[in-house]
Amino acid sequence: MITGISKATTLYLAPVVTLTAIVLSVLVFMAPVLVLQDKVALLTVTPSTELVQNASHAVDGPTVFLGTLGACFRKSNEAPVNCSAPSLNPVYDLSVLPSAAPKLLLAAPNEATPVFLGISILFSFIFFITFTLTSFRQKLGEKMAASLDKPGFQRVSTLIGVLGFILGITSFLFLRLWFGKAQSDFNQSIALQGSSGPQLIANMGNAFTMVWVSYAFYGVPVVISLAKLHVKASK
Repeated sequence: MITGISKATTLYLAPVVTLTAIVLSVLVFMAPVLVLQDKVALLTVTPSTELVQNASHAVDGPTVFLGTLGACFRKSNEAPVNCSAPSLNPVYDLSVLPSAAPKLLLAAPNEATPVFLGISILFSFIFFITFTLTSFRQKLGEKMAASLDKPGFQRVSTLIGVLGFILGITSFLFLRLWFGKAQSDFNQSIALQGSSGPQLIANMGNAFTMVWVSYAFYGVPVVISLAKLHVKASK
């Protein structure tokens, strides 16, 4: 029974988990300028009286959604969402925020971060294909199975998977630190203005929750691949 569960996990569950991880990473990478404009973001600036009145009340005002490739915004709670053009080196359009808002604190990271994220997603997709082919090699004919079973192919597949994991998680950790600092500085600046400050508050977006789930899933096939290499090397 345990053998059957292990085989089913390797053959069917691991590829599905890998594909789910890639989809989540792509959605986070593209949001909000290309998909999920007002639903997924790395950092959001929303109307709130919490920082200027020490109490949170419903208030109408501008909202900004910041992402890897750009930003989206709306002028009021009921207004439509508008987005900037996607770019690897975005300049966030924060013109909807009042002049007293510390806009300079909400700068985008340099273009190297989106580039590394794009490379990591590409590596992840290649790893998904090679991992799936390796898992189902016995169903692809003897000649194909023999090629996929070669240690060299599996080493390259595992290396691509590990590189994709390291590049991706490192880039998102950098983004978490970057936007975490921006959120803290933005809120402190508004709080220092007192009751005359803009009724805004910055919060970390739900994109980071999706990222941690994504890489928890992505770790499953990477660990399986590393375990396979270890077993082959010990024989």
